[in-house]
Amino acid sequence: MKLNVLNKQGADTGRTVTLSGDIFGIEPNDHAIWLDVKQFQANQRQGTHKTKDRSEISRSTRKLFRQKGTGGARHGSLKSGIYVGGGRIHGPRPRDYSFKLNKKLKKLARLSALSYKAKENNILVVEDFEMATPKTAEFKGFLNALNINGRTLFVTADTNKNLYLSGRNIEGNRVMKATDINTYEVLKAGKLILTEGALTKIEESNKQ
Repeated sequence: MKLNVLNKQGADTGRTVTLSGDIFGIEPNDHAIWLDVKQFQANQRQGTHKTKDRSEISRSTRKLFRQKGTGGARHGSLKSGIYVGGGRIHGPRPRDYSFKLNKKLKKLARLSALSYKAKENNILVVEDFEMATPKTAEFKGFLNALNINGRTLFVTADTNKNLYLSGRNIEGNRVMKATDINTYEVLKAGKLILTEGALTKIEESNKQ
């Protein structure tokens, strides 16, 4: 698949790049994508949720009424979970939600996400450029020149502080370096914008 290389002003530079079929043209595996996204979201969870059960409630332990003969349920104390102010029954406890996926599956999921973006024509390639200072308005102008609205993922070859600081305040926009992209962020973005250097890094790091 060939794409035109655009410049910072959104104009065609007259050059083209060819997307590797081994990375941007595979048959997507939806189950691998689901597992990888599930793991990513699970890893974001702090797992610090906690409620008190009846053993942790400070209330009287007096037996409320006799065990038999009332025609009602048996209760030992006001700590019972069916009373207002009682302990929570089967409430959440602190836990770790993370789980392991092997590297091959995660790679398959990432390549599947990239292939979906290519199949939907939602990938743009721009020439490498720098920003002298962080300027959100300048970065916004760049997106407007490309006629892009909505969620975008802008991928650079390496850490670029000025580009990151310029793009982070734009709603729906994310700036990441090529080695940090993941299945979740690729799928979440409406458009995937790659610099030429980032495209090279992605192809090098995902060689079969």
